[in-house]
Amino acid sequence: MADEIIDQETSVLNWGSDAPRGGKAVLNRIVKEKATVPLFFAQTLIQSLRDVGYNNTTSALCEHVDNSIQSGATEIRVYFRQTGNRDNAVIDAAVYDNGSGMAPTTLKVAMAFGGSMSFGNRSGIARFGMGMKTAALSMSPVLDVYSWQEPNAYYNMTLDVDAIGRERTNLVGLPEPTLSTELPDDLADLFRQPMVFPKNPSEQELFVEGGEYLEEKLGQSGTIVYMPGCDRLTYRKVQTLVDHAVKEMGRVYRRHIAQGLSLYVNNRLVEATDPTYSLSSARHQRFLEPGIARSSRLLFSREVLVPVKENGQESRPVTIKVFRLPIEEWYHLPKKTLKNDLHVFSGLTVSILRNDREVFAGPMPKLTTRHTVTHWYRIQIDFGGELDEAFGVAANKQGVRLKGYVEEAIKRAIGDEITTLNDEIKRFQAAQSAARKPAQPTASETRASEAEGFQPNEVESKLSEAEQADLDANLRGLASTLRRQDETDEEAYERIQKSRYILDLKHDEYWPFYDVRHKFGRIILTINTAHPFFTELYEPLQKLEVSGGGDGDDSALPVEEESRGPIAALELLLLSLARTQSRMVAHNEDAAKVLENFRREWSDAYRIQMTV
Repeated sequence: MADEIIDQETSVLNWGSDAPRGGKAVLNRIVKEKATVPLFFAQTLIQSLRDVGYNNTTSALCEHVDNSIQSGATEIRVYFRQTGNRDNAVIDAAVYDNGSGMAPTTLKVAMAFGGSMSFGNRSGIARFGMGMKTAALSMSPVLDVYSWQEPNAYYNMTLDVDAIGRERTNLVGLPEPTLSTELPDDLADLFRQPMVFPKNPSEQELFVEGGEYLEEKLGQSGTIVYMPGCDRLTYRKVQTLVDHAVKEMGRVYRRHIAQGLSLYVNNRLVEATDPTYSLSSARHQRFLEPGIARSSRLLFSREVLVPVKENGQESRPVTIKVFRLPIEEWYHLPKKTLKNDLHVFSGLTVSILRNDREVFAGPMPKLTTRHTVTHWYRIQIDFGGELDEAFGVAANKQGVRLKGYVEEAIKRAIGDEITTLNDEIKRFQAAQSAARKPAQPTASETRASEAEGFQPNEVESKLSEAEQADLDANLRGLASTLRRQDETDEEAYERIQKSRYILDLKHDEYWPFYDVRHKFGRIILTINTAHPFFTELYEPLQKLEVSGGGDGDDSALPVEEESRGPIAALELLLLSLARTQSRMVAHNEDAAKVLENFRREWSDAYRIQMTV
């Protein structure tokens, strides 16, 4: 009977063909012999940890950079070495640092899963003793570590997934570190020879130049994490891996770089990239001409106490800073500069840093809004490691998942100011949209005026002699109230004289989406830039039409060309509405009241439909 039970238990095993054979043998032995079951099956655990799941190769490599910074490194080098031809290319990865290095016993502990000399210490970047192993194995089946604390004394340990998978013992132990007086040639070549990319050797600052000796450059202490034959990389091409690592690491470690850390990727020095545009040494500075604002403006800095645990008594400070980009000076920069060089539109509205290391950068609509105004300001949130659980920071530091009470605390601290800032930037954008050529009616205003002679009915009767005599003075007064940006009073008067139709914009949260006035023979249509009609329809159509014209400059187009297209058709639709309403309310107070109620109710119904 007992034999039948053992056979049934053994037959349950249904492992895949690529499962570690040693692990299968151990499990079969444990089931048959009813031996003590270890807490961890090393053969299967180490393979499972290859699938811990990093967002990308760069985020995995950041684990090693974190450890390097924790060890006091002032120089860190990341390498992607490609060998072989395009079809059979092999990519090795490595991270070097000149930090404090590890003694043999410490190295052995560091190679064990969960082994850490600072486990649970939240004051630094590292914490759990898992990152080096899981990050390396997520890229390569082999982790090779060299560390030293005196010249020419390199202690080495290796984790090989396949070798451990072949082990048939219940307890897989770690061997003692081996000592060598020099690095293996294939590893030493990383420091002596240029990488395949960057292709231009002048872009690479080699670790060892000319007649320098590698051993002397490696110095008193340091560590090398080597991952040969990477089989799980985000990108197939070294160029893409390098470019992505340079971009991301420049932002993640911007404060350390600003404080003097030399960080290289394939011998290319990484510049600090600041999504808040407040660092004076950051990369964006070199894309701005002299005389143009080079940094954002700090609107306010606020410290908020956040409970370590919800409803708990213990709290820790969180610092929130809000920066406003110099929209007045940057708004009209070339699109290439704004998009490709400055990366204003990359969506990095909120940047969250844990102990000076960025753990999140991206949009957070719950704290801001979903409107495009968020491109023009930044929120930076700093917290210490004691709040890891509150901010939802996992062991591999893959982003944040703010607890509800943390999100609410931040919203209470900055919500009113963010609302005010959103409105301020909306008004600026509306003013830019309203900016027209001085002294010239728009294409739709001109077209509507020219069509007036073909209309079957006049809007109003002819002016009396007295009204005609006062018209000039009245038009000048009207022009002063409708003057456009960069337009003089005289230019505004000339424009008002030329056209019987006038488009104006106004920003008012409580107004309907349009308003019509009929004064001094002019039909004035005002569009409310605060209404969803403007933000969801009018403005997008306007931007679409401009971007569809190549460089966005329509100044060379003849009027008949400008007056055709979606935005002109929409403006003429509204102007014809304004004309009809003007005729209906002329000398008819009842019609005026009906149309006023109609305008407000239609506007409110439209607002609700657009925003619910």
